[in-house]
Amino acid sequence: MRAREISPLMLESYQRAARVILANHLVTTTYPDPLALPLLRRWTTELRDDLLELFGYRLEVTETTARLFTAADRLDPTAPATSGDRPFDRRRYAYLALALAALGRAGNQITLSELADHVAAEATQVPTVDLSTERFTDRSALVDAIGWLTARGAIRLADGDATGWASNPDAGEALYDIDRSVVIALFRPPRALQHLTSVRGLLTVVDETATTRETARRVRRALVQHPVVYADDLDEDERLQLALPRTAADVAMLTGLVVERRAEGIALIDQSGRLSDIRFPSTGTIAQVALLLAGEMADRVQDPDAPDPLRIPLPNNRTDDLIAQLDGAIPAAGVLRELADDSAESRPEARFDAPQETEATYPLVEDSWIDGVVTDLGVRFGRTFAAQWQADPAGLRRRSVDLLDAQRLVRKVDGGVLVLPALARYRGVVVTVREREPQLDLSTELVNSDSSDPEE
Repeated sequence: MRAREISPLMLESYQRAARVILANHLVTTTYPDPLALPLLRRWTTELRDDLLELFGYRLEVTETTARLFTAADRLDPTAPATSGDRPFDRRRYAYLALALAALGRAGNQITLSELADHVAAEATQVPTVDLSTERFTDRSALVDAIGWLTARGAIRLADGDATGWASNPDAGEALYDIDRSVVIALFRPPRALQHLTSVRGLLTVVDETATTRETARRVRRALVQHPVVYADDLDEDERLQLALPRTAADVAMLTGLVVERRAEGIALIDQSGRLSDIRFPSTGTIAQVALLLAGEMADRVQDPDAPDPLRIPLPNNRTDDLIAQLDGAIPAAGVLRELADDSAESRPEARFDAPQETEATYPLVEDSWIDGVVTDLGVRFGRTFAAQWQADPAGLRRRSVDLLDAQRLVRKVDGGVLVLPALARYRGVVVTVREREPQLDLSTELVNSDSSDPEE
């Protein structure tokens, strides 16, 4: 491992570079910041060797981009693309893919209205997807996809304003410069999509006779891809690799993360905030309510005076439904049947979430209890919530639970959530409410300052 050969004085710089590429997969001259690409170019040789050895990842670095080609062992329904704080839905994903295809055929510049016309024309070929520039919701969704591309440097705003176009396409316009090197680096699927009849074809092949090296790679990938890796989610060989001190130690040496090992599994704690795509605990109403809710759940489960909660095993792998939905959206007319790999439809996924001989059970917290807690939190701390969430307690409850689910602290099931072991680290959350300074009533202050004492 090359990281062990780096001097202690330079190790922090190397670990920072590793966190940057693992967090972003694509680095450009501007994304995620102007200093990232020079840092990666400084450590290209060492990173290329370590990423391949530890994870089976391939790193390509050019003068303008750095691209990490990862291996996907399973789909993750909890990590959607986002624009601002808005998760992408099916329409935004479709617009993003169609916009990327249009940019690949365009010249050096393109206007937003031209790009919209290209996307609208191609959208007619995708069942249940269309784009009408007459609808604000469609224009807003396209602008979200354009914003995602702009953030990564695939296009750069040369003139105009995309928000103005979204508000009124007759009065607003935007002109973009196209960075072809970034466009090419963005779309590099591991296999030709026209040869796939199932999204499983994009996942790593699970070999029942996998070597110890490949098993260790799979566990290390889980450690950097998921907030927590539970031993109960792994098969026997993977649990053995997780238990070996060197497995997590190698990842910690590469990334600078802190290993938190418990009987139930391992979490790598990112104190720098440069590897996690979602920081938790964090600021903002949703994150803070989620933290308070986590503390309440932990207290509820461990309260000796409360009735013991029902304990049930985790449901079957929830990505099965996601795979079925994605496979159902593949346009049959776009698949080259002569070159299609039908074996992908039956290809097994990586064995995370696989049932064990003796299934573990987890305490169930009912939806009604969660609703009551969120309502109580609103009464106690609602004055500190953002106005949007003060007016939408149901949405706040949903987004807070989604955040805990994405962090693998709970698992959403019908009727409530299953409390997972890592949630216990948030028991006993202490709340300190910062009172806002009273607002100055300017008119009153002026009157008071102009008033004179009649006795003077």
